[in-house]
Amino acid sequence: MTTPAQTATRRATMIGSIAVLLWATLALFTSSTGAVPPFQLMAMTFAIAFLFAALKWMRDASLQGRSAFAFLRQPWPVWAIGIGGLFLYHLFYFVALDHAPAVEASLIAYLWPLLIVLFSALLPGEKLYWQHVVGALIGMGGAVVLLVYRTPSDGLDASQPVGDMLGYGAAVACAFTWSIYSVLSRRFGSAPTDLVGAFCGVTALLGFISHLLVETTVWPADLWEWLAILALGLGPVGAAFFVWDYGVKKGDIKALGAISYASPLISTLLLILTGKAEGTFAILLGCLAIVGGAVLAARDLYLKRSR
Repeated sequence: MTTPAQTATRRATMIGSIAVLLWATLALFTSSTGAVPPFQLMAMTFAIAFLFAALKWMRDASLQGRSAFAFLRQPWPVWAIGIGGLFLYHLFYFVALDHAPAVEASLIAYLWPLLIVLFSALLPGEKLYWQHVVGALIGMGGAVVLLVYRTPSDGLDASQPVGDMLGYGAAVACAFTWSIYSVLSRRFGSAPTDLVGAFCGVTALLGFISHLLVETTVWPADLWEWLAILALGLGPVGAAFFVWDYGVKKGDIKALGAISYASPLISTLLLILTGKAEGTFAILLGCLAIVGGAVLAARDLYLKRSR
């Protein structure tokens, strides 16, 4: 019989999984933003996420008769983890792509789901079982296949020259930044998810400063590029971080880590459907590996229901 606690955990895990679906659209929307440089795009999309979060704060405050910003009073480690996780991950990712081949940088950076599974064992009350590790490893293998065999037209250009240690080091930093952010978010589980909106606001400001320092401003060329940026700010760079925060705090963080490998799977399928990548047997094999690994790692979620 399923207990209320198990039901709540399963529900939170499913909510957190929405982030994986949203992140799967990142490549598709980003490829539609034209020549807008990375830090400018970061500033614009996170500013959109912050704007909608602020509107929600004011609506909730008016309905509940309280201060719209009272929840912002949090210990400094909460702020350091939130801002560091969002901004530093994107900073390291941009550096990795600038200094290493995109395929290799993406493969290294996408170690974060496996690291989440492993690091979660350090959390109070969490246990790591064989199916979590094996499922995450199988999913990682599937992600490797997808990222290696996607065609250069989707933005992963295998012809890029061998990168330097800065690029590879930044990719490693990506993986550790997001995994540590996710695990420590659970450690500070009492912090409200609304706080993610404030993290987005600071990240937008830091992105804007970085843009002014190293980039030339390029505005979207047409309505479709503006709509792509709006979609990014609402979805993979907006709502995704809120549902992920809720999922890692209230759900099964090990299952979420393994399920996260579904993001390159769905991303690849979207690119195939839109004609930006080609379907091959290798991609099918990678998809099956990711699905199988996620099912294995998350087996506790559905086995509990059947008992």
